[in-house]
Amino acid sequence: MYPRAFHYHRAGSLQEAATMLAQLGEEAKLLAGGQSLIPLMKLRLANPRHLVDLNFVSGTSSIKEESG
Repeated sequence: MYPRAFHYHRAGSLQEAATMLAQLGEEAKLLAGGQSLIPLMKLRLANPRHLVDLNFVSGTSSIKEESG
């Protein structure tokens, strides 16, 4: 099965991604590596109207926990 139609947005920075999410509202989801979002979309269990891609934003390849 194919997912429903959606709009793809490629963020160039975290600030741009945050702005896109604020403008697009609840119908937007973040797209990043290692997620199950695409398989859920193919099964039509998730139907976001907008995808905001973080894969090309530098510094988002890992998460690091720091004290403070």
